[in-house]
Amino acid sequence: MMAGAGMADVGRNTGDAPALRVSAIDAADEAAWDRFVTNASGAELYHDRRWRDVVQGVFGHDCYYLAAKDERGRVRGVLPLVHLRSYLFGNFLVSVPYFNYGGVLADSEQARSALVDEAAKLARKLGSRHIELRHRDDQQLDLPARDDKVTMMLEVPATEDELWKALGGKLRAQIRRPQKEGATVRVGGAELVPDFYTVFARNMRDLGTPVYPRRFFERILATFASQAKVYVVDLGGKPVAAGIVLSHRDTVELPWASSLREANKVGVNMLLYWWILRDCAIGGFGRFDFGRSTKDSGTYKFKEQWGARPQQLRWHYWLAAGGELPRLNPSNSKYRLAIDGWKRLPLPMANFLGPMIVKSLP
Repeated sequence: MMAGAGMADVGRNTGDAPALRVSAIDAADEAAWDRFVTNASGAELYHDRRWRDVVQGVFGHDCYYLAAKDERGRVRGVLPLVHLRSYLFGNFLVSVPYFNYGGVLADSEQARSALVDEAAKLARKLGSRHIELRHRDDQQLDLPARDDKVTMMLEVPATEDELWKALGGKLRAQIRRPQKEGATVRVGGAELVPDFYTVFARNMRDLGTPVYPRRFFERILATFASQAKVYVVDLGGKPVAAGIVLSHRDTVELPWASSLREANKVGVNMLLYWWILRDCAIGGFGRFDFGRSTKDSGTYKFKEQWGARPQQLRWHYWLAAGGELPRLNPSNSKYRLAIDGWKRLPLPMANFLGPMIVKSLP
């Protein structure tokens, strides 16, 4: 059952524009949502309605998928919202948590405003302190925003040879080294999730970050089987680096990648990225999204060396009266002691406790 399906419609009329009504979708609206998202030029992968089932099924969060419809019943805009509540981190709505993108998708300013207004009403009803709308820089809203994050985007050459030549001698040498050490790459689907998770969970613990449950990735691979791939780098007979990529239109994105610290000295992470980029070129994808970074950070510079260029992210916030911009991220000094302590946890304990905590972190 989808939360919010019974929420009352809200009429909205601006000047001579046709009236729009905003409500949470029910089963009868799902096909209309899908058509709108499929045809909308600015749609992100995370506007896909199937993410609602992933998030609800794995984390149990209530999801409110708002659609603005005109007087003929046509969808003119959508806004997926996920309700997160916990004693530690508070009560808020996010579009969409766990990923870089989401937010409002609309074909007019009228629809965009109607969706934000309805989201604010929902937030007040739920007692939420804020709404976080995750947009790229081209989305303009009259709301406070954070702009401390960018995504690093690479325009991928048309062929593997062109890509290899564009990397330069130093980078090519770093890719060759793990191969000389005997590293190999496997590419597949759900069958590789256990090996991916072995690397990912340990790396998250070492970074002091609670880990997602393995079933989160299993559910993603099952739901988006045609758009998701798992890459695993093996060295000495065991997985030492791994990543999961998702494709959407002309872009391949790498939301999750990790490598073991002791194996980084031979550059296994470089081989992982090269193999993914190589497949992008072979598959005809024009862009590769390395994911978000803080400007001039270590991860920013790592991605920049591949030729990636920053694209501004702008996350907008509706705030309850007297509210301030949230800082639910590792750079917040109030979490420093917890991060340092987490790094020292035995791995089985971190893997047990992590999913219970991370479900409430956006």
